[in-house]
Amino acid sequence: MRITGGIYRGRSLFSPKGSDTRPTSDRVREAIFNILHHGNWHNGVFEDAMVLDVFAGTGAMGIEALSHGSRHATFIERDYAAEIICQNNIDSLGETERTTIFKFDATSPIPRPLYLEPRSLVFLDPPYGKNLGAETLKGLVENDWLREQAICVLEMSKKIPEIIPAGFTVKDERTYGIAKVQFLIWEP
Repeated sequence: MRITGGIYRGRSLFSPKGSDTRPTSDRVREAIFNILHHGNWHNGVFEDAMVLDVFAGTGAMGIEALSHGSRHATFIERDYAAEIICQNNIDSLGETERTTIFKFDATSPIPRPLYLEPRSLVFLDPPYGKNLGAETLKGLVENDWLREQAICVLEMSKKIPEIIPAGFTVKDERTYGIAKVQFLIWEP
């Protein structure tokens, strides 16, 4: 697994053995970031972005955003082994000052700590088929994690799509193999 663009393009990332963590493939990640760069429904998505990588796993999405010019990335991961891999990836790039990792269940988020700004770019890659992405989006809104007009990228099963909660507008949608990726805007 490698970073697909930006200042760390080509750098390798650690990934876990086994199937407990399902990282977004390099090809899909590259496609997502191309859409974010070239979509006509936003301006300069990465400039000064405050990123939230939920169900972070390896941290690939948040790290990729840092590589593309985001200011800070916060990672939420409840699995200890995945959290360690995410931290190792951050450390290997020397990005500890621009990152924060929280270990809690993303479907029941803690209130946003006051020292963190609301997030403007959010990546969610929950386990498929359980509507955990939609549940998490509601919790993030209730706990003040999202800035108005935040872009949320939600990966899900194309066979069992998520039910998008009120306040979110689908701006784009793509299918890659078994995955569907929706690009949402938080418009309260």
